[in-house]
Amino acid sequence: MSLEQIIELMIKSFTKILIPGLTMTVPLTILSFTFAIIIAVLTALIQYAKIPVLKQIVRFYIWIIRGTPLLVQLYIGYFGLSSIGVKISPFTAAVLVMSLCEGAYVSETIRGSLEGVSKGQIEAGYCSGLSFVQIMQHIVLPQAFRIAFPALGNHLISILKETSLVSNITVAEMFMAAQRIAGRTYQYMALYIEVALIYLIFSTVLTWLQRWGENKLNYYQAK
Repeated sequence: MSLEQIIELMIKSFTKILIPGLTMTVPLTILSFTFAIIIAVLTALIQYAKIPVLKQIVRFYIWIIRGTPLLVQLYIGYFGLSSIGVKISPFTAAVLVMSLCEGAYVSETIRGSLEGVSKGQIEAGYCSGLSFVQIMQHIVLPQAFRIAFPALGNHLISILKETSLVSNITVAEMFMAAQRIAGRTYQYMALYIEVALIYLIFSTVLTWLQRWGENKLNYYQAK
């Protein structure tokens, strides 16, 4: 192909790659991150409160997730479960596995942020007659999330990029769209560069949102 033909191919392919990005990659990222936050908060609180037995279960879960590749986890979550009769859709498997995977990493971020809150404020909460749950809800967690916000933004961007792996379990996201077009045209370099640029655009938007959120938090904290 000539340079002009390659450019024309990339222009025609742009929307064919972008649309799966908007309809599959973005929803997958948002759902996985939302569930990961829920998992992370629960597991971090269990560790922070040092709840017997549950703390050991949580540490085991984090150890397993952090010690195995996401791609292997995706294969277990989809093909592995299917082989023992548990039938779930590729998208559901992707959300489940990515939520559990990222939840383990985010959990450590949240736990570190919880421990960064002054113990004196917790003692003051008890002296005011607040229960542990109320102290967590009104005093500790708001401050912990403020501390963890930059790291959480990085986790969100990480999930966005990791969605490219779910094409391996037949989820038709934008990387699979690029693979299919490249397979028909044999223009692998051009198409893979194009999908990389689209990922970069999405990541840049998330980076801007992260900075905007940080500025807002700093503004309200200064007041």
